[in-house]
Amino acid sequence: MTDAPLPADARGETPAEDPADAFDLRSETPSVDTYLALRPACGLSGMSREAAERGLPNTLYGVVLYHRGEPVGMGRLVGDDGCFFVVTDICVLPRHQGLGLGKRIMEALSEEIDRRAPDAAYVSLIADGDAKYLYEKYGFTETAPASVGMARYPLRKPWSGRAPEPTD
Repeated sequence: MTDAPLPADARGETPAEDPADAFDLRSETPSVDTYLALRPACGLSGMSREAAERGLPNTLYGVVLYHRGEPVGMGRLVGDDGCFFVVTDICVLPRHQGLGLGKRIMEALSEEIDRRAPDAAYVSLIADGDAKYLYEKYGFTETAPASVGMARYPLRKPWSGRAPEPTD
């Protein structure tokens, strides 16, 4: 998650109904269209259709959160199903944040990790901003200074139609 906007009640908006009554968390991989819509709407970076079509079928476990039949959040577990697991795509639409829905997503993913990860498996995630406080509740700890998260992005960005300019 990126730096999340303030919860609805802190922004002076009326939050949605009680999550127990109005939200349905389903164990499923998000569809390509749902995935492509939710990521940027929740403040995550966009992905190309090609990337989503190739990546989503490799989901080890996924959840989609629905409100009145519409997807409003998701989370996925990816990896090699043995040595390495990565928690990713944790997001809830801003208008539904502050209701404990991220916790529901993380609880489902944590239960799946506990069920399927063998002893000594490495389970990781990248925590943006204050999301680290949510992840700490599920046993995740910062690895710095012993290790730091790093990323590499391919030069070809098919969704933009052109490669970025080289830097010196």
